[in-house]
Order: sequence, then C-alpha cells, then structure tokens
Amino acid sequence: MNESLRGKTAVVTGAARRVGRAISTALGEAGANVVIHDHQSLRGECENLCDEMERFGVKAWIVTADFEDPADSASVINRALRVAGNIDILVNSAAIFVGDTLRDADFKDLMHHMQVNAWAPLILSREFARLVGRGKIINLLDTRISGYDWKHVSYIMSKHALHILTKMTALEFAPGITVNAVAPGLILPPPGKDMGYLEELASTVPLKRHGGPGDIVDAVLFLLRSEFITGQVIYVDGGRHLAEYA
Repeated sequence: MNESLRGKTAVVTGAARRVGRAISTALGEAGANVVIHDHQSLRGECENLCDEMERFGVKAWIVTADFEDPADSASVINRALRVAGNIDILVNSAAIFVGDTLRDADFKDLMHHMQVNAWAPLILSREFARLVGRGKIINLLDTRISGYDWKHVSYIMSKHALHILTKMTALEFAPGITVNAVAPGLILPPPGKDMGYLEELASTVPLKRHGGPGDIVDAVLFLLRSEFITGQVIYVDGGRHLAEYA
C-alpha cells in the first residue's frame, strides 16, 4: 500500500529554484513539511517558498548552506533536525552546471562540480543515515549518465559519481533507508536559454517532445510512496537515454 506523505518532513536541497522548487511545492501540496535549503544568496527566494508552503497548511523552515564549503554541507542535517525536530526524507537536488570540455577542463573545475554535485549529497546522506537512521533519500541525476556530455565534462563526471553513490548507499543504508534517483532529460532550459532551446532539441527525444518539472515531481513522489524500491534510477526523459545504445 502506498504510504501517505502527510505529516512527513523532507529536506530538499537547492529548493529555491527550478526542479528543487517544484519538488518542494509538490511535497507541501501532499501534506509534507519541508526544510528548504539553498545558498544564502537565494535567501529571499527561500522565504517566498516558505510562505507558499505555509499556505498549504504545512510547516516550512529555511536552512542555508554553501556546498562549496564541506563543513557547511556537513551541518545541514543536524541544523534541519534542530529546527524541524524530525526528518523522514532527503532530496538531493542542488547542483551546479558549468560548461567545459575534455580539452579545457581543469582540476579546479572538476573538483568544484564534484564537491557540490557528488560530495555534498554523500555527506548529507551519510549524516541522514547517522542521525535519523530510517526514511527515504532521492538523488537528482541526469539522463546523460547513460552516455556522455561532451560540453559539460566536469558536470557529467560528477553526476556519474552520484549515480554510483546512489547504488552504494542503497546497500550501505538498508534496511532502514531506501535510496533511489531520478534522471531528468529535457525538462527546463539551462540558465541563459529560453523554451526555444527545448523545442529545438525535442526531435532528439523518441517521444518527440520535452517534459516539464511536473514529470520529475511525479517520479519523485512515486519513489517516496514506495516501500519496496531501492537502488533504482527512473529516467524521466521521453526515452532519450535509449538513443545512447542505438
């Protein structure tokens, strides 16, 4: 039987914008309380989201942290527990996405992506397991973990790392915690692009269309309501990842 999310409490990283905001809003609508995380520079947007959560009749709190600072990352779960009292769900949505190639990527670029996109989710998940010990973790990946992204080499390497960590932590933290992931495809245009960017690429998708944040939300809620799925990745990409094997 599907578990209701009403009364649960979730920590959502990168919650102020884009997919993280959509997930936070959907959790609030489903009756879950939300600890909203993002960078201090987005404090105003976090406060707006917090107000929106409260209109759903749920509780919301803000915990800001800079994932480029390992100590800041390590403090998030403990701080979330202090303000919320209890946590049932961790959604690792925060990420950076900066372009580089094999020819121009440097060590600093790679470590920057690894620190935010892979290390922070690992340390948050580890602290969730240590301090909470039961519940559900969802990681946000990328459909291109099935292949390559030649224009964002450091980024895709960090997402490959998070993919492996999803499987490893699913084994390490069982049976009390399930760990799963969602891999979005063409959902939102990257910063600086408009919806025309997605329309132009829709022909590369087997379903010949792009998706939207609601498609990611549906997959996340499905995994959160399941009691017998762990270590899995749901590709929400209209079949685009299958083209890597064509």
